[in-house]
Amino acid sequence: MTDILNAFVLLANFVLIPALAYGAQLALGALGVTLIYAVLRFSNLAHGDLMAFGTAIVVLVTWWLQSSGIGIAPLPTALLALPVGILGAAALALITDRLVYRFYRRQRSPGVTFVMASVGVMFMYNAITRFIIGPDDRRFEDGGRFVVRVPEFREMTGLSEGLAIRTSQVITLVVMAVVTAAVFWFLQKTRTGKAMRAFSDNEDLALLSGINPDRVVAITWILVAALATIAGTLYGLDKSFRPFIYFQLLLPIFASAIVGGIGQPFGAIVGGFIIAFSEVMLTYAYKGFLAYLLPQEWAPAGLVQMLGTDYKFAVSFIILVVVLLVRPTGIFRGKVI
Repeated sequence: MTDILNAFVLLANFVLIPALAYGAQLALGALGVTLIYAVLRFSNLAHGDLMAFGTAIVVLVTWWLQSSGIGIAPLPTALLALPVGILGAAALALITDRLVYRFYRRQRSPGVTFVMASVGVMFMYNAITRFIIGPDDRRFEDGGRFVVRVPEFREMTGLSEGLAIRTSQVITLVVMAVVTAAVFWFLQKTRTGKAMRAFSDNEDLALLSGINPDRVVAITWILVAALATIAGTLYGLDKSFRPFIYFQLLLPIFASAIVGGIGQPFGAIVGGFIIAFSEVMLTYAYKGFLAYLLPQEWAPAGLVQMLGTDYKFAVSFIILVVVLLVRPTGIFRGKVI
């Protein structure tokens, strides 16, 4: 029985808990992508770099607060800086829409034109972010590092394996739950949210009903910028901040949105956790886990790893291709790409 508990703790330490936190981060990112696709009808390839820009603002404000002796220990100071990052990302998104996307929207351009425009916007965002904060790794986590520590867990349980739960992981799950609940309440219960849903379902009918399209577009960008900044900040707290990482996250984020059903907010949440668990479980080395469960003579000599960690994003790509081939609408029957 002790070996089974040790195996479970080991799996929880390196698979279950990290995948839950990572899944929450992908879910928030995918929720922003799916809102843009549902309301504005294009795939925004600049979303990852919008996350990077908003997070960069949070990092800079966090450093300023820390240098001023302002904090909310044991919680990270970044939570205080988060509203400033959201404002910065929202301002950038609204300016971009006015200078770039609004022209194509008035021309009734096809979706592929918006996608190509978003590629240019992506490179612009990336350059701006690197200019203001640089290309290097930045760590901005402070406050309490762990909710549960390995030595304390071992002493409490008597197991040989120790469990470590970082504060950033708990914060990620709590913030994700609160934010998604708020977004769903906004979309379902408020007048503005209902206007966004009507605009998404039938733009012409929504206009005939007196809905202001410019207001819907502006609110959509503000909501997406908030989700992007929150997701990027949570990811940076859990790992570290580097602008190029958020460009790489674009693949698993889009895979999450498409697996769940592009244009379906609930599908984005489910898809985020599916992609996260797939990536983590397929790249984890199960040698230690199996050593607890199998007889000693059957214990594996190798790592028992299906894929190396360098191929983590390949998992997202494979799942994305399979879903597009087998079920293009995703789990919850979103819009076809």
